[in-house]
Amino acid sequence: MGTPWREGDAGTWNRRRETMPETQGSTSVSTKLERIAKLAKDKPGVALTTLAHHLDMEWMREAHRRTRKNGAVGVDEQTSEDYAVNLEENLRVLLDRAKSGQYRAPPVRRVHIPKGDGKQTRPIGIPTFEDKVLQRAVAMVLEAVYEQEFLDCSYGFRPGKSAHQALEELWRRLMQVGGGWVLEVDIRKFFDTLDHGYLREILQQRVRDGVLLRLIGKWLNAGVLENGMLHHPDEGTPQGGVISPLLANIYLHEVLDLWFEREVKPRLKGPAFLVRYADDFVIVFKQEEDARRVMDVLPKRMGKFGLTLHPDKTRLLDMRRPGNSGRGDEKPDSFELLGFTHHWGLARSGKWVIKRRTSASRFTRALKRVAEWCRWNRHHPILEQQRVLAAKLRGHNGYYGITGNYPALERFWYEVIRRWHKWLNRRSQRKSVNWSRMLQVLGRYPLPRPRIVRLRTA
Repeated sequence: MGTPWREGDAGTWNRRRETMPETQGSTSVSTKLERIAKLAKDKPGVALTTLAHHLDMEWMREAHRRTRKNGAVGVDEQTSEDYAVNLEENLRVLLDRAKSGQYRAPPVRRVHIPKGDGKQTRPIGIPTFEDKVLQRAVAMVLEAVYEQEFLDCSYGFRPGKSAHQALEELWRRLMQVGGGWVLEVDIRKFFDTLDHGYLREILQQRVRDGVLLRLIGKWLNAGVLENGMLHHPDEGTPQGGVISPLLANIYLHEVLDLWFEREVKPRLKGPAFLVRYADDFVIVFKQEEDARRVMDVLPKRMGKFGLTLHPDKTRLLDMRRPGNSGRGDEKPDSFELLGFTHHWGLARSGKWVIKRRTSASRFTRALKRVAEWCRWNRHHPILEQQRVLAAKLRGHNGYYGITGNYPALERFWYEVIRRWHKWLNRRSQRKSVNWSRMLQVLGRYPLPRPRIVRLRTA
């Protein structure tokens, strides 16, 4: 329910990857990853020049094992099953082409998925399956290096990190300081405007292996196939590629995280902290003066690296605890991050706490998708419909089922039942499924009730 990038599917994917059955080769690759990580840790700030020699057949098999098998096909329409028919030979040829420089990155197939309230769309690039395997192999190397560099404020698409951890850290620190001034930031079309030149410069500060840099350059310059037209953009990286989230983290680590930690925080009068999940982030300040200074300089910092802040979606919010802010009866502000609206509210104890509820845009989009599915599948057997809808609800609860969000979960559950009833009633012109009949259907084919699956730990 919601896009993987915005609503934390990476965490789910990491857990799915970790539960895959490991092979003897997996252990060997893990040892190599530990060596790369130790090398990077022992040589901070040093550009590493010999990394590609770790890529061998065991490495490629492990990359194939970690690659998602049920994704959409690329421009060559080759499925994972097709590729696996002659797997060993395919991987050997792929490895030889990658190391010899003969590999040519195929264009990505671009599709558009709903964004926000569904009125806008977000472009997603779909590489070929073979390209995904090679991207995974290179990403494994880069991840081992940069995990020694990334700061704790970064949560997106990292091993052992998740969107829920980012949400909990934000909640904990906001409560700890009694709220503050929140700078809600939106980078306009980040993946479409990421500057290739700056990205190469940033990568070469830590990685100077010719094979890896050449492959990354080919992926950056690979064409985009959309509506039968092939074009080669001069900037950006297609959101959806295996390597793209890692490149985004590397870019923003240098542009934002290190800059804020090393240059901004020492100049502030009060405490401040940053929480970032990929290109979604907020900065929280105790002092309004600090917040306004950073708000003035942040567009200049981003502009230096080819990025632009959205003028309407980037704003400074007063999130001080009600009663201590001197605002009188003025309604407190709220902000959105990772599919949740964050706001002050009264707990059962009567104390003010930061509460999180499903954001209106995510709620509407998820419900719209359910309604569309019910419409197009209303003639299928009811048992089959129930199984799919139950899976959708479990997925929704799995992400949005956090402490304090039960009312939104319950409302979503009720609205799903209403949409299901509506389209079951339109299976024929007779409209024979009245509400009493629908209750009988639910008695025999129940949908899972909403539940909180992620209790607050702080």
